[in-house]
Amino acid sequence: METRSFQKLGFAPSLLGLGCMRFPQKEGKIDLEETQKLVDACVAGGINYFDTAYVYGDGDSENAVRRTLVERYPREQFHVADKLPIWMLPNGHTPEELMETSLQRLGVDYFDLYLLHNLNKEHWEICQQKKLIPFLFAQKEKGVVRHAGFSFHDTPELLEEILKAADWDFVQLQINYYDWETAQRAREQYELVAARGIPCIIMEPVRGGALASPHPNAVSLLQSAAPDASPASWALRFAGSLPGA
Repeated sequence: METRSFQKLGFAPSLLGLGCMRFPQKEGKIDLEETQKLVDACVAGGINYFDTAYVYGDGDSENAVRRTLVERYPREQFHVADKLPIWMLPNGHTPEELMETSLQRLGVDYFDLYLLHNLNKEHWEICQQKKLIPFLFAQKEKGVVRHAGFSFHDTPELLEEILKAADWDFVQLQINYYDWETAQRAREQYELVAARGIPCIIMEPVRGGALASPHPNAVSLLQSAAPDASPASWALRFAGSLPGA
């Protein structure tokens, strides 16, 4: 497994991480037996980066990560990213409460990476109102958060504003070859982050699986160039080819 060396992170994450949003299901719940097999295969293959969130799996993803990863492997062998659901704050929740719940669900006493989840125009306004950036970096000072960042779904213009608001350790962006020049404007977003030397964690490299089975015309084009390469592998290679990501 290739790794990436990010000076701002202080560790070398595996080029491929495991997103824990869509674990195997059984009767409408996470299938722990199948999830354990998946996690074991990832660890055996050299994956050391696991990405979950408070809301993934209807709140059960963090528990599944604890049961299949945290309780079964040495803490220094893996890095866990978790996320603060900003949109829950106007409903009476506090960031302290949400963070503590995630720590308990995961069974850890610190997050390797902690993100403000899904920053867009609406959530950025909440972030500013609730003073979440000072909160996040205060947690970093305490050691509860090792590296502070955010995931993003909006325009490059808003991204630039957020990038100027703090000395971010990393940013998570939706990047794939389909979104590169379309309405997502992924290229512009990536270039803003890369220009600042901030590590970029890529989400949706296969666009939720859509690029694993693209239009037949696209499949024919890809197969003509590399008959033995799957469509999904093209998407992953594109994402992995970007410096600083």
